[in-house]
Amino acid sequence: MRTLALVGPSWPLRGGIARTTTALAAALSARGALAGFFVPIRQYPGLLYPGRRDTDPHACPRLPEAQPCYHVLEPWTWGRLRRRLREARPDALVLPYWTSAWAPLFWFLARSSEVPVVAVVHNPTDHDGSWRARLISKMTLGRCGGFLCHARHVAGILESQFPGTAVVVHPLPPESPGPEDREAARARLGLARDTVAVLCFGLIRPYKGVDVLLEAVVRLPVGAPIVLLLAGEPWGELAARLRARVARADLAGRVVARLEWVPEAEVPTWFAAADAAVLPYRNATGSAVAAQALGWGLPLVGSAVGGIAEVVEEGVNGLLVPPEDPEALAGALARIADENLRARLAEGARAASRRWNWSSYAEVLVDLTARIAARSAAGSRDG
Repeated sequence: MRTLALVGPSWPLRGGIARTTTALAAALSARGALAGFFVPIRQYPGLLYPGRRDTDPHACPRLPEAQPCYHVLEPWTWGRLRRRLREARPDALVLPYWTSAWAPLFWFLARSSEVPVVAVVHNPTDHDGSWRARLISKMTLGRCGGFLCHARHVAGILESQFPGTAVVVHPLPPESPGPEDREAARARLGLARDTVAVLCFGLIRPYKGVDVLLEAVVRLPVGAPIVLLLAGEPWGELAARLRARVARADLAGRVVARLEWVPEAEVPTWFAAADAAVLPYRNATGSAVAAQALGWGLPLVGSAVGGIAEVVEEGVNGLLVPPEDPEALAGALARIADENLRARLAEGARAASRRWNWSSYAEVLVDLTARIAARSAAGSRDG
């Protein structure tokens, strides 16, 4: 059995990357394929993090395999991590990639690695990133011998940038919903019995199109039973603009908003109360929230962009609309109010959630590293 060393965020850090990296570590450990899981002592200094904080002790489990041994932005700690990696003697090194903030550390590790390096590519470069971020991302990913990504859209980008490098696709596995009483959840959020609640959840950044979604809600017919559940932390100056927009009279009674980080212990309330989820992105590589929503059996209304267009199957588990089109989005939200359509799409969502799991994800990754190692060995013999 090949063993892999995994470097990335985990407990007590919050966010989708910490959750999914921790889930991958657990799946590799269950297969006996985890040589070591190396996590940061600290991720970002407060001055560099645009949110209130980047920790939540309930966001993901604290794995016994996790070894906190470095600071992401403190290069003098990286040598300790490299020594730990060498002591673990893995067959390959796995790095999740989603932001250039981690790129210097990953470039350092990939440059000095004695074993093949594979990147789990959530985003090929930063959302809304500068040309510098794109250049840093390309330099870092160029050190890798293979990629696992979550959408064919991302695979196409990687194949064009790094021709000849192995790329495999496995969608993000849905999360299993926790026990949560739907009626109690709806009561806590003040939802009437006949309300159709549509959830937009997660970190709020410009590319996610929440402003477009609010304009779509304004365009809903008077008396439509739709209420938007908007929960997540806006970054930077977006917070003040969104609070002002939600407070305007034309959205009165149409939005239940919590514009701040939702602690992990309270997340089930929002998903249990919802009848559907909405992903109004301007552009996207993928969405961990889409996987969460499918796990809860929620129909999806999403923009036909990037990986979203691959997860949302039109008329099967959700509805697709053009990006940045509030009229089209309003029309799709109005359609979701139809109980029969919603029930059919919910069944499709539940079926989609059963297709993928973390065991198959880990298997694809282990197989990819074996292929890369075999190719490297063959090249050495030919040389």
